[in-house]
Amino acid sequence: MGSPHQDSTDPTDPPAPLPTPLTPVGRDGLDAMLARPAKAVIGLDFDGTLAPIVADPEQARAHPDAVRALAALAPKVAAVAVVTGRPAGVAVRHGGFAGVPGLEHLVVLGHYGAERWDAVTGTVSAPAPHPGVAAVRAELPGFLDRIGAWQGTWIEEKGRAVAVHTRRAADPQAAFETLRAPLTELAARHGLIVEPGRMVLELRPPGMDKGVALLEYVRETGAESVLYAGDDLGDLPAFTAVDKLRSDGVAGLLVCSGSSEVAELADRADLVVDGPAGVVALLSAIAARLD
Repeated sequence: MGSPHQDSTDPTDPPAPLPTPLTPVGRDGLDAMLARPAKAVIGLDFDGTLAPIVADPEQARAHPDAVRALAALAPKVAAVAVVTGRPAGVAVRHGGFAGVPGLEHLVVLGHYGAERWDAVTGTVSAPAPHPGVAAVRAELPGFLDRIGAWQGTWIEEKGRAVAVHTRRAADPQAAFETLRAPLTELAARHGLIVEPGRMVLELRPPGMDKGVALLEYVRETGAESVLYAGDDLGDLPAFTAVDKLRSDGVAGLLVCSGSSEVAELADRADLVVDGPAGVVALLSAIAARLD
């Protein structure tokens, strides 16, 4: 990732034009949001959507203009929810969300909704962790070594989950496919599931995904419209949740933070933008229309 200011825009620059969704339901979703912003929820993935994908997730940081765009938009809508597989506190830290004026309506639903950070209180609430995560964490290094998959792969500790990355392997996709079945078996032995992503396989507890988290949060707020933007396979449940909400009368707009690695999201999206920079431009354009 470049310097923190490399992609930053001048705050005096005029906002980018508001793009038109490709689908009728997407256009309806955007129209509903613009007509009644106080009844709209903005849902956003973190990695690949607000933050560029980098080789080391610990180095991921929100796009340099993301906080400014969110602070401009959040006071005008019911809420902004960052829905992520990361621990909530990590997303808050890497996003720079804490203590920012204008972000009082921000929540971070971490670990697929198992954790929740509210900007108003600045605290994280969460249930007890699943015992299978600790068991997998202890077993995983030796497991990878025994199956000959240690070279080029590495383990990310995520608190309530653990992930195996293959992006640094000589052939990342081949390593990903080789590991998928054995890691699924390992996860199942400890009561966990495997969530595939962009060159990463995450072992986590069942029962929560971004779709469940988004659906419950939108219903909690009583929103009449919802935008969700994501970039990865883990965002597909959130797309499905928006489809479900649409069937219940809530207008929805599905946005893909463009990636050639995950075509499934682009195929289902109402609007495809150019990665985190495109997401930030979209949020800024919506905020400008609501002035």
